[in-house]
Amino acid sequence: MKDFWKEPETKKINKKRIAISITIAVAIIAAITIMIIYRKNENFREWFDTQILRKEVNQDRLATISIKEEENPQVYAYNQYIGVLSRNEFKIYGSTAKEEKSLQIEISNPIFASSNRYLAIAEKKGKKIYYITDKEIAWEKTVEGNISQVHISKNGYVALTLVDTSYKTVISVYDEKGEPLFNKFLSTMRVSDIAISSDNKYLAITEIDASGINVKSQIEVFSVEKAKTDAQNSKVATYEFDDSELITNIKYQDKEKLICMSKNKIVEFSLDGSKEELFNNDNKKTTFQTIELSNYVAEIEEKTSDLFSADSVVTIINTENKNTSTYTAKAVTKEIYTSENIIALNLGTEIEFINTGGWLVKRYKAAQEITNITLSSNMAGIIYRDKIEIINL
Repeated sequence: MKDFWKEPETKKINKKRIAISITIAVAIIAAITIMIIYRKNENFREWFDTQILRKEVNQDRLATISIKEEENPQVYAYNQYIGVLSRNEFKIYGSTAKEEKSLQIEISNPIFASSNRYLAIAEKKGKKIYYITDKEIAWEKTVEGNISQVHISKNGYVALTLVDTSYKTVISVYDEKGEPLFNKFLSTMRVSDIAISSDNKYLAITEIDASGINVKSQIEVFSVEKAKTDAQNSKVATYEFDDSELITNIKYQDKEKLICMSKNKIVEFSLDGSKEELFNNDNKKTTFQTIELSNYVAEIEEKTSDLFSADSVVTIINTENKNTSTYTAKAVTKEIYTSENIIALNLGTEIEFINTGGWLVKRYKAAQEITNITLSSNMAGIIYRDKIEIINL
């Protein structure tokens, strides 16, 4: 009798399992179908992003930080915070616009640099630098000479470009604890940009030579370890563009690979001196290009869509495997902002935030022209005369 009553129960369980399996299979097929349509159909993608994923946000419906225009606040996003410097006070806000910390920063003309949880605030053409880790001042210094540039590596090393000394330019390098590592003295060259590799092994300096008829630029790479004991004899590589190409920006996106940008090109150099051209703007209407991403570079090309309008086509290259992604914005891009894996396109009264895979992350709509934003990989601040609106990405 016992076995007789068990048989129907087993059959019932099997039917339940079959129903669950069918439901899962249907859900998987539906998800794959939606994914295919999302990738292929622009109108469906627009509807899905707006109505289902809620990627569109509007002015006056976000967490807001109040500011006073007359205090000339300087706003900077880093890591998961937005900092506001005003009247020697640096207020740090979280993603909900709640003030989390206030620090005394005695700087009136700040320049900022950040990487991950590290933030440096230096006095432009001054001598003070503050180094912040998350929400605390880790160290501060007064340097000899006047600061013109500041750079932070992925792991927290700091390089300062100093002018108005007995040398043309001095590069001072510090570790994350504020310990001075070395000074590099340049007697004849001016410096347009500096970069430290992510593993803190190499320092790259873009040098400008204006002594001849034509202005020339080159990049010299130094071993940080060698420079600690003999800075003037620590060079390990020299990179050059054509005579007509002035190098404007450099960035390490891999331990030894340096990405270099000129007005018309983006080139990748390896430590052995070999190079690979990633972008060339000849015969294209390129409006913007950037290397300020994590293992990606991008350019924006304006393409006419009809007689009265144009699109912005963003092409993104992965510098590791050289795969390419694209994104098209249905307007002319007025300005771009970048951080790690996010590109923000200012389209006038809209900001479109896309990732390095070429997909929309958020769209922000305003009632007036947007003129200033600050961006980190986690959040953005839309800066107005009397407020900052926070967008979590």
